[in-house]
Amino acid sequence: MKRSALAANPVLIGAATVLIAIVAVVLAYNANSGLPFVKTYRIKAEVPDAAGLIVGNDVRKGGSRVGFVSAVVPRRGTDGSQGATVELKLDESARPLPADSRVEIRPRSVLGLKYVQLTPGKATTALKDGQTIDLRYAGAKPVELDDLFDTFDTPTRKASGSNLVEFGTAVAGRGDGLNRAIVGLTPLLTHAEPALRNLVDPGTGLNRLFPALLQAADEVAPVAQSQADLVTGLRRTLGGLDAVKPAIQDSISYGPRALKAGTEELPRQAAFVNASTELFRRLRPAFASLSHAAPGLAAALRAGTPALRRSPALNGRLQTTLRGLQTFGNDDVALGGLAQLGAAATALRPAVAEIAPAQTVCNYVTLLTRNLASALSESDTIGSALRVGILTLPNDPDGESGPAAKPANGPAQDLKAPTPLFPADSLLHSNPYPHTASPGQPRECEAGNEVYVPGKQVIGNTPAGEGVVTEGQKVGAK
Repeated sequence: MKRSALAANPVLIGAATVLIAIVAVVLAYNANSGLPFVKTYRIKAEVPDAAGLIVGNDVRKGGSRVGFVSAVVPRRGTDGSQGATVELKLDESARPLPADSRVEIRPRSVLGLKYVQLTPGKATTALKDGQTIDLRYAGAKPVELDDLFDTFDTPTRKASGSNLVEFGTAVAGRGDGLNRAIVGLTPLLTHAEPALRNLVDPGTGLNRLFPALLQAADEVAPVAQSQADLVTGLRRTLGGLDAVKPAIQDSISYGPRALKAGTEELPRQAAFVNASTELFRRLRPAFASLSHAAPGLAAALRAGTPALRRSPALNGRLQTTLRGLQTFGNDDVALGGLAQLGAAATALRPAVAEIAPAQTVCNYVTLLTRNLASALSESDTIGSALRVGILTLPNDPDGESGPAAKPANGPAQDLKAPTPLFPADSLLHSNPYPHTASPGQPRECEAGNEVYVPGKQVIGNTPAGEGVVTEGQKVGAK
């Protein structure tokens, strides 16, 4: 009787097929943890934040996959900080890694998938199996997409909207003024160029100024307290003189006449001086009685002697400083640079004089910034809304509500008539450059306060004086 062949036994064929399938499933299930019997290079890395890293994420080196993350373990630093230790299972091709290799956790897609980027360092010491890359070689936490979105919270959205609206409103209609301001900068730049060229020229010796100032400060530092006491004493003295300032002014004003009178009269008073000399000679015995006051005078002199002894040393230290100041004052290039700065200030004076009254008189800048908060005051969970009002103009011939063949300057009419031919709002009212109390303009704050003149076309400045009040003023019917 012949033995049956293996192919003729269906049970054995089925068992072998099931066994092969089980082995394939086991290998596929454990693929993320490494294939069995394959040697790997295991290291660890300390990171400040695992940033959503999970077991099985790729480890890349130079853009190529060299392993995977086998474990993520929380870690607490010695200073109380929180972090994580990432265990990496690498291919043998990645061996050896220098001990100062850099570890970064980077996003692989916008859906939150991460991978570990290894950048080899330059250390001569290599990491052995199980060793750890220190935290100081870890990269910063990657910026997540939700972190970016979180920056645009409700206050930020409101502020951005307010800035866009207010900046746009501030610039609208100011083109002519901006053009003039840019043209006015031309003299400044023209005069600033040679001045700055002189400053950077080594021949100016400006590089010696700051070391000289440093040396002067070093010399003055030891006597800083003495100088402070001197300034304090001068403050008291000058404070007392301030109370008699009118008398001092009168003395100075009468000084020339007094000197003239002295020149003329002192020779005539020679006889009086001779008589006074004789008088003091006779008073000499009386002066001898001053010996009783000598102890008090001696105490005062003892207190002043230390200060007088320190004065020569202070004067000696000031010699270098004074020489440096003298050299700087005699430097023609430095004086030329200062002259150029004066010319630049002179060139800026007209522009500043033109712009300054808009704030110093009319307070327009403060009013503009104060209204930022109310521009986008309506908001919900989605965003902010700009409060607006619709102004409907009548659709009249040559009116402002639509295209016209000529300016909106409708015919003159009697507003008291029962049925005016054209409404008063058909007429053009425009003031492109209102008065802001600038030089050559009336002292008034016209922008936003213009009197509305019905039934009449008004282009340019209004004839009425609006004053300098920019808040709470009723200047005419709107």
